[in-house]
Amino acid sequence: MSARDCDMAIIGGGLAGGLIALAVTRQRPDMTVRVFEAGPAGGAERRWSWFSTDLDADGAELMEPLSVTAWTGGYDVHFPQRRRCLGTGYRSLSSTDFATDLDRLLPAGTVSANCPVASFDAAGLTLADGERIAARTVIDCRGFAPTAHLSGGWQVFHGRHLRGETAHGIKRPLIMDATVGQSGAFRFVYVLPLSERELLVEDTYYQMTSSLDAEAVARRLGRYIGRLRWSHEVIGVESGALPVITGGDFEAWQAERRVGGVGRAGAHAGFVHPLTGYTLPFAVQTALAVAQAADLSGPDLADLLEHRARAHWRATKFYRTLGSLLFGAARPSERWRVFEHFYRLPQVPIERFYAGRSTTLDKLRIFSGKPPVPVGRALSALRTSRPQLKQAA
Repeated sequence: MSARDCDMAIIGGGLAGGLIALAVTRQRPDMTVRVFEAGPAGGAERRWSWFSTDLDADGAELMEPLSVTAWTGGYDVHFPQRRRCLGTGYRSLSSTDFATDLDRLLPAGTVSANCPVASFDAAGLTLADGERIAARTVIDCRGFAPTAHLSGGWQVFHGRHLRGETAHGIKRPLIMDATVGQSGAFRFVYVLPLSERELLVEDTYYQMTSSLDAEAVARRLGRYIGRLRWSHEVIGVESGALPVITGGDFEAWQAERRVGGVGRAGAHAGFVHPLTGYTLPFAVQTALAVAQAADLSGPDLADLLEHRARAHWRATKFYRTLGSLLFGAARPSERWRVFEHFYRLPQVPIERFYAGRSTTLDKLRIFSGKPPVPVGRALSALRTSRPQLKQAA
C-alpha cells in the first residue's frame, strides 16, 4: 500500500464522515483511514445539537473527547398558550470545533481539506486533480441532495452568533420560541447561550420551499435580538435548509444514489429524523456500526449500510406521518399548534420522540386529547402527497 492509498476512504468531512473516521480509528488503530473534504473544513459553518438522552453509553463515549458545549439545567420552549422548562440535558457542537478536534484526535494526514473528489467506485476514488487513491472500502458521506423520489417540505434557518461586552443573562437553551409572528410558515426562534457573553440566535421556518427572503428574515431576527437589550457584535452567521421528509419511494432514492460496492452514510443515505432534521444521534450509531464491521469488504459494508438505512426508514414512518399532518392539515400560520400540543406530554416520551424511539404508547399519547388541527383536514393530508424535495437547498 502506497502512502496515498488507504484501507478506508471517506468522501465528505462533515459530521457523518468525521465520526466514522473517529470511531474506526479508535476501534482499529491498525487501519489507515482517509477523509476527503471538498471545502476548507467539514460541515461548512454550522452546528449540530442533540439531547443528552439521544445517545447510549457507547455513543456518549465516542463524543466525549470532542469540544461539546453542554447544558445540564434543562431547556425551555415557548408557545402562545404554553411555556415550559424540561429537565433534559442539551448538547451542541460547532463544525469549526469539530474540524479542529478531528485534526487533534486523528493521525496526521487523515483529513484532506480543499480536496474535491471527481469520481469514485468500490476500489477507490479519483481526485479533481486526477490523482487516484486506492482503498479497500469507500464510504460516501456527502450531504443531502434534492431528489424527486422523496417528498415533504423544508426546515430553513438563518442564525447569528453574537458576542457581548457583558453577560446576556440567559441560562438555558430556548429550543423553540414560537411566540413570534408566524409569517406564513411555522416560525420559531432558537437561542443557545454558548457562554456568558455569547449567544446563537436562529430564526427557523417550517415551509414548503427551501428558500428564504433574506432581507425580511434579517429584519425579523434583528427585531428579536433587539428585545434582549444587550450590546453585542455579530461574530458569525449560519444559514441552511434541512429536508422535512414526509414520504416517497426510499428504494428508488437509494438506487438513484447508489454506486456499486460503495457505502453511504449521513443525511445523504437517509440517516436523519424526518421531522426535526436532527442527524447527530444517527450519525453516532452509524459510526459505531461501521467501526464494528470495519473488517468487511467494501461491497459487504455497503450492503450493511443499505440495510440499516432501510430499517431506519421503516422505523421512522410515524414521524413522516406527523410531517404530513404538519404541512397538510395545519394552516401555515397555525402550525405552531401541532408542536404546542406535543409539548403537553411528559418529559420521557418527548425524549424518546427526539431520539426517534417513540413507543406505541407514546404515539397514542401524541394523538390523544383535543386535536390541534381539524380532523377533516388531517384525513385529507394523509391522503395527499407533499411536493417533491427537488428545491435547491
